[in-house]
Amino acid sequence: MSPSRFWRDPALPYAECRRADDSRACYVAHAHDTLSVGMVERGASRYRCPTGEQALQAGSVVMVPAGVVHACNPLPGRAWSYRMLHLDAAWCDALWRETGLDAPLAPVVSHTGGAALAALTDLLFSPAAAADKEAALVDYVGGQGWHDAPAAPAHADTAGAAPHPGIARVVALLRADCACVHTLAALAAHAGLSRYHFIRAFHARTGMTPHAYQTDQRIQQARRLLRAGAAPARVAHDLGFADQSHFQRVFKARVAVTPGQYRAPASGR
Repeated sequence: MSPSRFWRDPALPYAECRRADDSRACYVAHAHDTLSVGMVERGASRYRCPTGEQALQAGSVVMVPAGVVHACNPLPGRAWSYRMLHLDAAWCDALWRETGLDAPLAPVVSHTGGAALAALTDLLFSPAAAADKEAALVDYVGGQGWHDAPAAPAHADTAGAAPHPGIARVVALLRADCACVHTLAALAAHAGLSRYHFIRAFHARTGMTPHAYQTDQRIQQARRLLRAGAAPARVAHDLGFADQSHFQRVFKARVAVTPGQYRAPASGR
């Protein structure tokens, strides 16, 4: 079996992730047309870029801008495990323009940023919804999560700050029409915020990503409809689920019973 696994999603064409386990493969100096972020998961490696050469240990993270020549290889005769995230450079640039940041021009090495990248890549390889993966990518790249101390974009929300009025508008929109599919970009525009700031402010207000909040609203509405006697298949259709199987899986994850079991007449005392 190949030591490498790849994640791609047609819904998120600007991102690709790779996990390599116990690899001994070596690379010549090369460049990518993407912004690349890598993490040493196990073992150690030697990293070379225009600014010099250094040793990387488990937990170390490197960010390489598009077009920068580099090489990262295991120590001679040793294996290592690593994760790589490749991001479309134009997508990153657009996100940073929204948040008021300049695109990084030089590589970055962090020795404490591994946990954030590990959490992100675990999510990407999981069966989580594409919308939640998009939100995590925006949060990571917008906050430049590869730094030891992530950059704070201009006008970032701070703890204890008053909620942005745009978040209340989005919450009202999602409550009023939970069946409609709203893109992250559309919701951020409705709030009057960049995607990065919107995700952080929305989570601070609700404790959820926008997609998770909308799904929660759908299930709350589904419970009301099922209590009124609506058929599960009809509820699944009316609330915008892909099919009844999708509805049942999401419903059971939040209610711990199937829609049919929930709809069954409750016993009185």
